[in-house]
Amino acid sequence: MRFPLRRLCASAILLSAAQAVFAQTPKTVLLEDLTWTELRDQIKAGKTTILIPIGGTEQSGPDVALGKHNARVKVLSQRIAEGLGNAVVAPVLAYVPEGGYAPPSSHMRFPGTITVPDDVFEKTLESAANSFRVHGFRNIVFLGDHGGYQSDIRRAVAQLNKSWAGSGVRAFVPPEYYGTSSDGYSEILRQHGYRNDEIGTHAGLADTSLLLAVAPQMVRQDRLRNGSKLVPADGVYGGDPRRSTAELGQLGIDAIVSRTISAVRIETAAH
Repeated sequence: MRFPLRRLCASAILLSAAQAVFAQTPKTVLLEDLTWTELRDQIKAGKTTILIPIGGTEQSGPDVALGKHNARVKVLSQRIAEGLGNAVVAPVLAYVPEGGYAPPSSHMRFPGTITVPDDVFEKTLESAANSFRVHGFRNIVFLGDHGGYQSDIRRAVAQLNKSWAGSGVRAFVPPEYYGTSSDGYSEILRQHGYRNDEIGTHAGLADTSLLLAVAPQMVRQDRLRNGSKLVPADGVYGGDPRRSTAELGQLGIDAIVSRTISAVRIETAAH
């Protein structure tokens, strides 16, 4: 009877050790929160899609913090990856084209905005994608939160797919992500009775509501509610953020996440 008892005890010890190791592995889809061995094992187990979130560091008026795009795209990418079930989220790319600096143009006219040349940005995207290809990812998905560099992403994707032809690896940028966060969300707001001169194209009601839904601490809400209507000289373009709410923002967040998940699933299934 001793031998079976020893085997039973040994099995119990091994099971406890395995459970302890498993408990140490974080429940996360964020690549930067994993160790390299944890990531290796997840790729082997079928997590072969990687989302590359692209934000930007730019002014968004006096009531919204400079890291708006970075905070928003990180939360959205995380929720999209969780919904997909087989995806990992790369670190957010915060350095993107935002205009010139000699002389300052576009958002570079406002302190805190950071810009890089288009060719440097595109090469950075290509380098990141090639890194993930080496590690075993098969679907490289770019999610760009800002409109100014969408054509840069498409050029990088075209170059990557050309160089990867026949390899079984593919890069793509689902138009549903940015399309829903801009025109798609504006349509949702119009259906709820909001006007175009409130919704805006930058730092207006749409932009501000989306941020309130994911990172309310980044919005200066007292000043927002009590201030006067802002103008382009303040960094707000074509909108009025004073009636922004987290509830309105959640409508957009839900639409972006669900539509992007569907688009990625269709693309990866076809691939």
